[in-house]
Amino acid sequence: MVTHLLRVPPPAAPPLTGHLPFADAPGVPDPIEVTSRWLTRGGRPWFPVSGEFHYSRYAHRHWEEELLKMKAGGVTAVASYVIWIHHEEAEGRVRFDGDRDLRRFAELCARHGLDFIPRIGPWSHAEVRNGGLPDWLLARACTPRTDDPAYLEPVRAWFTAIAGQLRGLDRASGGPIVAIQIENELYDQPGHLRTLKRLAQEAGLSAPLWTSTAWGGVQLPGDELLPLYGGYSEAFWTEADGGWPDTCRKHFFFTHERDDEGIGADLRPTTVRGADPAPTDRFPWATCELGGGMAVAYHRRPRVEAADVGALGLTKIGCGSVWQGYYMFHGGTNPSGELTSLQESHATGYPNDLPVLTYDFQAPLGEFGQVRPSYHELRPLHLLLAGFGHRIAPMRSVLPERPPTGQHDRDTLRWAVRTDGTSGFLFVTNHQPHEPLPDHPDTAFTVEFPDAPSLTLPSTPVTVPSGAYFCWPLRLDVAGLRLEWATAQPVCTVEADGRTVLVLAATDGIAPELALDADTVASVEVPSGEITPVAGRLLVSGVRPGTDALVEVAAADGSRVGLLVLDAATARTVYRGRAWGAERLVLCGDGVVFDEHRHEVRLHSPAAEPSFAVLPAPDSALVVEGAGVREAADGLFTRYTVDAGPSAGTVATVRSVRPAGPAPEPVTGVQGRASMPGEKDVDAAAAEYRVEVPEDLLRNPSGVLLRLRWTGDLARAYAGDALVADQFWSGRVWDIGLDRLPARALRTEGLRLKVLPLAPEAAVHVPGQPDDSRREARVLDAEWVVTRRWTVRTG
Repeated sequence: MVTHLLRVPPPAAPPLTGHLPFADAPGVPDPIEVTSRWLTRGGRPWFPVSGEFHYSRYAHRHWEEELLKMKAGGVTAVASYVIWIHHEEAEGRVRFDGDRDLRRFAELCARHGLDFIPRIGPWSHAEVRNGGLPDWLLARACTPRTDDPAYLEPVRAWFTAIAGQLRGLDRASGGPIVAIQIENELYDQPGHLRTLKRLAQEAGLSAPLWTSTAWGGVQLPGDELLPLYGGYSEAFWTEADGGWPDTCRKHFFFTHERDDEGIGADLRPTTVRGADPAPTDRFPWATCELGGGMAVAYHRRPRVEAADVGALGLTKIGCGSVWQGYYMFHGGTNPSGELTSLQESHATGYPNDLPVLTYDFQAPLGEFGQVRPSYHELRPLHLLLAGFGHRIAPMRSVLPERPPTGQHDRDTLRWAVRTDGTSGFLFVTNHQPHEPLPDHPDTAFTVEFPDAPSLTLPSTPVTVPSGAYFCWPLRLDVAGLRLEWATAQPVCTVEADGRTVLVLAATDGIAPELALDADTVASVEVPSGEITPVAGRLLVSGVRPGTDALVEVAAADGSRVGLLVLDAATARTVYRGRAWGAERLVLCGDGVVFDEHRHEVRLHSPAAEPSFAVLPAPDSALVVEGAGVREAADGLFTRYTVDAGPSAGTVATVRSVRPAGPAPEPVTGVQGRASMPGEKDVDAAAAEYRVEVPEDLLRNPSGVLLRLRWTGDLARAYAGDALVADQFWSGRVWDIGLDRLPARALRTEGLRLKVLPLAPEAAVHVPGQPDDSRREARVLDAEWVVTRRWTVRTG
């Protein structure tokens, strides 16, 4: 047996309060404050979850539904760059219409109880042309990103325009703006950051929190800005032949190092790396860019899997994060510029060539609103923070007696505890990308507390499987019951049938055990397994996880508690939200949104017969608009199956027009990296295909994707002569949203696809793919995927 030991140190001194110049609007009912270790809201510890969604990269008619998807995924605050060049490509013509309607986007956040965090730049990066600065600005005789008066003059006008759009949406007016980010990744101009904050305030912008990115040894202006950190599981900005970067590897270890010197390292001098980080004794550990996925550059095309995103998020909580901020949480598409294309490129002096249009980012919610596995992977973690974040936020992160010896130690188990000195949460990460970690057999944990008896768990050593990552509770109080420990992860609670039900998620390969404090238990019943008294505890073992795996407890104080242990796969289908007049759990493997304003729940599903289960079931029958419903028991839940009729998904007809010619000669650009072939190369050498779009899909294109599997180098889609979609090959499918395409051109000419082969000597890296698999330019197969939206109301 290997017992892993962690000794909790004596309680730390209370955090600093009132030492930072952040203040909420007077009289707000839930004032936001910042201590040196965590944030509070309404006097209670607050653990926000923010997700990036660029409104100007998404069709405005879909904003509301996508924001509701984010909320259902556990996001509490929406962050978005306000990208200058998207709004003022031509000098003096500032656009806030259509997909650029900043005010409407912020109002939709407010309507649905989401906080809003505008990241106002002026320089954003965001893989945008010039980092977001308009061409006309760069043509001026000025020094951007400094206090040069010739630069500050247009910046002042830009901030004034933003403030005009957001007027009345600040906290004093009951609005959603809880934070404003100044600039981005500016590492050596603290005085300029202070100037930008002052200009924004003078323009009328207001928020309780003013933030700045803090990675890469950034020099910040004292206490003026709250430093926010990041961490990605992969990077497109490193060299093609550089392998998996150590700066990404580090994020799958429990450490107390906040900085990531790798983010943005291609845009700052190497002499800056390793500079003194922002002080950690004055600011809480907050993040704004945990990788929800990763973009692809032409020279480097990383792939990010769902478990990479989930393990990264869980590890950061174990490290001590008190604010989970994801970039991106929702993908999008670059707008078509009136004067130029609007992506980062070698042509604009940047070290990476990005696709002209796609900014999908492999995000949990994709470029066309696709619900990805990473969305389901993150949601249980966010539900944990929604229910228990106020307990976790003030808890210190403590590392074990025997930590890994370095970033290449694959043999030492990675774990940590967040604790208040007597209780806490135990975190384990046995997953990292690219290099699987080994199983850890015969594992047990001992946590020694300074002010409470030690805990050793589980009762019998277990094998921690390769790829597992989880959080186990230590002395968790639930409605009068004390759960001393469990080998299952808390997800959320719900009131059902006169009891508080705590939902827990089992870990694949580890049998769930529940240790109950006997003094808090009057009686207990289990559906399977056994109850064993052990040293003042009742040990529940042998429970088979599932929707019926309810351990029923009558607590000593008279309350009733249920402990429902779901299997890992089912736990990833759990949603929690207000539906049909009450807080309920919904189990669904597809997309679910809770629309409280319309008193309905909506499902987004490509399934022929979508189904969902509810706890507690509503008193009235559920009605699905446009379809019948079948009802059946599913353990504690009631399951509803929609009689949807035949699915509209079908094989797409793709006709070859011409084969590919010889691959173009590779070209290098900034920093010697491979450059994307030009339009002439594509016209000369690409294989061409024609896709006929069925008329019934053109009449109702909402939710319709053309899903292509292909090989080659890059692919582009055209409706008429207009470029409408593109992708660099990385082994992923290529989705094209039909409702974003011009129907008239599709009816007359169909959709044209051009697929370019890759030269054998091109310095392009696609992890996990053989070099010769991308050289043949070919569409392998195609299908129409139709995700239908079902509205569920009570009858």
